Amino acid sequence: MTSNAAATVAATVPTVPVDNDDTTALAGGHTRADAELEQTAPTNAGESPSKEAAVGEGDKGGVGKEIQPAASSKSVRFFAIIVALALSGLLTSLEATITSTALPTITADLGGADLYIWVVNGFYLTQTAFQPLFGQVANIYGRRWPMITSTATFTLGSGLCGGARNINMLIAGRLIQGIGAGGINVLIEIIICDLLPLRERGRYLGIMFGLIALGTSLGPLFGGLIVQHTSWRWVFYLNVPIGGAALVTLFAFLRVKSDDTSNYMMQLKRIDWLGNVIFVLSMVSILIALSWSGSQYPWSSFRVIVPLVMGFAGFGLFVFYEASKYCVNPTMPLHLFSNRTSGTAFGLTFLHSLSAISVMYFLPVYFQAVLGVTPSRAGVELLPTILFMIPAAITAGGLLSKLGRYRPIQHVGFALMVIGFGLLTLLKAQATTAQWVGYQLASAAGTGLALPVLLPAVQASLTEEDTALSTSTWAFIRSFGLIWGATIPTAAFNNRFNTLLYRITNPVIAEELADGKAYERATKSFMDTITDPVTHAQVVSVYVDSIKTVCMEEKAKSTKTDPAT
Repeated sequence: MTSNAAATVAATVPTVPVDNDDTTALAGGHTRADAELEQTAPTNAGESPSKEAAVGEGDKGGVGKEIQPAASSKSVRFFAIIVALALSGLLTSLEATITSTALPTITADLGGADLYIWVVNGFYLTQTAFQPLFGQVANIYGRRWPMITSTATFTLGSGLCGGARNINMLIAGRLIQGIGAGGINVLIEIIICDLLPLRERGRYLGIMFGLIALGTSLGPLFGGLIVQHTSWRWVFYLNVPIGGAALVTLFAFLRVKSDDTSNYMMQLKRIDWLGNVIFVLSMVSILIALSWSGSQYPWSSFRVIVPLVMGFAGFGLFVFYEASKYCVNPTMPLHLFSNRTSGTAFGLTFLHSLSAISVMYFLPVYFQAVLGVTPSRAGVELLPTILFMIPAAITAGGLLSKLGRYRPIQHVGFALMVIGFGLLTLLKAQATTAQWVGYQLASAAGTGLALPVLLPAVQASLTEEDTALSTSTWAFIRSFGLIWGATIPTAAFNNRFNTLLYRITNPVIAEELADGKAYERATKSFMDTITDPVTHAQVVSVYVDSIKTVCMEEKAKSTKTDPAT
């Protein structure tokens, strides 16, 4: 989710010029970026003098000027747009995780069990790889049609998935879904930033991030309920009527008045086609390697190493090309990173994503393998994290709007993440309900508090012309961090489990859990097959200590992420 701001808003909220001195550093002192938030934005929406903000002007080449309701009016149209954005964001977040519990039923019906991983990873692959492209398209064509096209693409992909006759058709539908989801996620944030001055963005970004967290957490629960009570196809068909309603609302209320005098072909030429091709191919190569690593092939396999090396080499080529004189309109301008404040905020975003996602992956492992609950029950026991993260995110957005300072909120958020991961290392095989609920709350509160203030921190010291590209870059870095945040802890978990295998005296059970299979076998159904109480206790103890290793690593990452450190 990301943004490009209005001329009217830009006049009301002047930005800090790009520079590299210590006065704009995110960590340390009362920065000019903080002062810009505090001194230039109206304290509340009612103080803004403008009736409507012209947004989406983009770069100097000329872009459709989108006329949106300003923060002062909070009109019916404003809230209609917010509702449509919320629906779209909720759908994409649900779809990211809803297949996790539905996959066994889907593969049993369609076959292709050897390709099941791409039903999940295909969605993430295209969602991540196409985000920067959508940021540039929004910068050239404005927000209306890219957002409508993204929502329509996601809805189309959902229909294809629901009607799939074989696993290949399902994967194709998921790839299309991912492209639409990538555009939706970027454009939600861009439009929020267009609608509101910098100081007020945090409040609505907090609401959006809260809904996305809710959708992500409820996805596995909904997937299980749907396949249990009706056809798995409704996992995807459910998106069609809701996506259609969002489309109608966006078409009616997200209006545009174009002042772009260039023709369609001239606009197409302004897109960084070569840069985007290099970038997408590089990300596909990296994500294929990460998808295969550990689950299908060991990290030492050439099938993992070759695409990983090629992907990072391609990414290096992309950076070189973006900085060269041959790239006239870069997708990811390097000055976004050379500015100290925005560059530091991008780094914090990546580390935040690395740490935040691990809880969602490894608490269910603890609940199922250690406490012996079903997958649906594990989803319920993860609710304290979600239910506490949502109000924390909304609170952080409100505090940013009220105080005009993001750094204190970041300090508190990252400090709570450190405390939370430290508490999670205390989980034992016989943890009480109060313990596993209470230990989740600190990390959930910290994750929720830190997230909504990261994008405003990126934008505080950049010009308004950078809004769309900085937002799409931020969205990509966040998504990329989430992917690595799932991959690195899984590798650490499996490596630690292999190291501790000697404690399992039953050679058959030890063999079944060796070489990266411990994570995928962390289910109640597998644990119930271990009838010998001694062996069962040994396996549980190895799971507990392996999960503890992951939590200790995430605690270390969160400590490095805290701007105070």
